[in-house]
Amino acid sequence: MNKEQSVLYPYVSVDCVVFGFDGEKLKILLIERNINNSSDKLSDKKLPGSIIYEDEDLDSAATRILNELTGLKNIYLSQFHSFGHPERANNPRDKQWLERTTKLKIGRLITVGYVALIKINRKIIFESENTTARWYDIASLPSIQLAFDHNQIAMEALKYIRNKVQYETYTLFELLPHKFTMTQLRNLYDIILETKSDVRNFQKKMLQIEGLEQLDEVQKDVPYRAPRLYRYYKKRSKSTPKK
Repeated sequence: MNKEQSVLYPYVSVDCVVFGFDGEKLKILLIERNINNSSDKLSDKKLPGSIIYEDEDLDSAATRILNELTGLKNIYLSQFHSFGHPERANNPRDKQWLERTTKLKIGRLITVGYVALIKINRKIIFESENTTARWYDIASLPSIQLAFDHNQIAMEALKYIRNKVQYETYTLFELLPHKFTMTQLRNLYDIILETKSDVRNFQKKMLQIEGLEQLDEVQKDVPYRAPRLYRYYKKRSKSTPKK
């Protein structure tokens, strides 16, 4: 090691990227942080995340932090990438907020990204002591300046999900209600993969997924011809559409 180099023991955090789908748009769950003191007020948006405890592993930390900030329980979180640029926690605004909330002197900060796909009707605690949780359209994310490098983390999570859907199409059903229309499924598929699917070909392709079944029910309370409902009944099957 070069004598001029110093060994730095960094703090480790986890950040959770939580996606939901309202039937028309893909959403991301963001936390608005609010810190008041005598001189200023910090208020902006970030991903649900925090520093891990010394005696907990990463998966346990991700579960705990997501629950503390949003109230969400029993959420399947998948670790997808780590972020460790030396400058990622050097923004004075972010560093000041982090040191106030953790009561730690923060040097270098490495974070591990987790992603979750949930049904958007899951109960979320939208208000806690210093934060507010809200759903935002994923399409609006480029115009929102998130804290730290959370824009990058969110985009990497979306790329991760996009790649996963191409090979494990059943992943989409994590975002849909228990009963859904083929239009909702197609909208979600096209949003994530940035495509525009042909209606007939898409339906034919999807119906080849083991576990997807057409119900003898139609969508209720719609001002147009009620579409047929579907459901997926085999969770985490490894079936994908036949080519």
